[in-house]
Amino acid sequence: MKRIVIVRHAKAVPYGYDMDFDRELTGRGENDAGNIGRELKRKGIVPDLMIASPAARALKTAQIFAENLGYETGKIQEKMDIYNGLTTAGFLSIVHQLPENVQTVFFFGHNPGFHYLVSNLLDNFWGEMPTCSTVGIDFQVENWPLVQARSGKLAFQLVPAQFK
Repeated sequence: MKRIVIVRHAKAVPYGYDMDFDRELTGRGENDAGNIGRELKRKGIVPDLMIASPAARALKTAQIFAENLGYETGKIQEKMDIYNGLTTAGFLSIVHQLPENVQTVFFFGHNPGFHYLVSNLLDNFWGEMPTCSTVGIDFQVENWPLVQARSGKLAFQLVPAQFK
């Protein structure tokens, strides 16, 4: 089995679009990311690999998750394509090239793209993707190139409101 965990970045400061790339997390965003990271650790869900948009808010969310999950922050891979937006086919081309020793990969990025990806990877998803929403998707395959759209099963979804 292979697992993809899709994480929409945590709550960020509301700048205009001219400063979008550099938007930082709010205090609430940092707290939400910590809560969800700790809950994943408690459940034994840890990454073999983390890949993030290089935008400040997504990368900081990934770093907070990494700190809580015992993943070395310096090993977080940055992919500009995540910030720019990926089609499902483009996302799957990244997934298909993942190393076979990776069982669980976390991706950190942005809406609306990540909501579309979750909807297109799962066989059925009608949920929302608020900030810091974390969705685990399981694929009953042994090799990454076999992962296909609409074939994933929802393993879990964590949202900050669960921790209020």
